[in-house]
Amino acid sequence: MPNTRLAQQIAFLVEADKLKNVLRRTPLMDASRLENSAEHSWHLALTAVVLAEYAPTRIDVRRVLEIVTVHDLVEIDAGDTFAYDVAANQTKTDRELVAADRIFGLLATDQATHLRELWNEFEEQQTPESRYAHAIDRLQPLLQNAQSGGGSWTTHGVTRGDVLRRMAPLQTELPEVWPFVLEVIERFFP
Repeated sequence: MPNTRLAQQIAFLVEADKLKNVLRRTPLMDASRLENSAEHSWHLALTAVVLAEYAPTRIDVRRVLEIVTVHDLVEIDAGDTFAYDVAANQTKTDRELVAADRIFGLLATDQATHLRELWNEFEEQQTPESRYAHAIDRLQPLLQNAQSGGGSWTTHGVTRGDVLRRMAPLQTELPEVWPFVLEVIERFFP
């Protein structure tokens, strides 16, 4: 392929397809199988659009879509780290940093920098868009666990306290949604 930039972009897109092979611990809402990380990213993008009106501050939805599209690409190398796995979460940052270097490094410098900045923005949670993305990233699995009869909470012995701690950012980032979150938690952890 004579166009080096295009070749880099194609290589990146081919690599990104591997996200479809990264299984998460959360089942689909019908409980038929586990969700993969690419499906999670798609559902998160849809969630970002549908629930944007509940963000407490005005957000740039397009930026949120960019953020959630790339936020889990590092899982191609680092794997999905289950939110309630204390031991795996101790090494998560280091594994993901190495993965981000490699995966975003497949692109030409300008695109690599842009996508890496989006990923960093998600991780650092310093902008309204990244905090919103982070909050819906926690809400989406809550919906799946609720719809699948307890899902990964039941399978992995997750406690009420675990879920409350995990969902805590929604109290400030999606305050109008917070009562719904509490209803779900109460239903599964009376």
